[in-house]
Amino acid sequence: MAIIVNLDVMMATRKMSLNELSEKVDITLSNLSILKTGKAKAVRFSTLEAICCALDCQPGDILEFKPEV
Repeated sequence: MAIIVNLDVMMATRKMSLNELSEKVDITLSNLSILKTGKAKAVRFSTLEAICCALDCQPGDILEFKPEV
C-alpha cells in the first residue's frame, strides 16, 4: 500500500504506550494496533483528530504517501 502509517514513530517520540494512547483517544487497543501496523483500510477523521490531539502532532506526522513503483 502506498500509505505508510508512522504512528509507532510518533508514539516513541512522545514516549507514549499503545495502552495510554488507547485510553486518551477512546479507541480499542485492537483497533489502534491495526492502525499502528498499517493493516487498517480506513481511518475516520475524528479518530485521526483525536490521535493528533493526544500526540500533539499533525496528520502528516502520522500518515505518509509513498507511491509504489
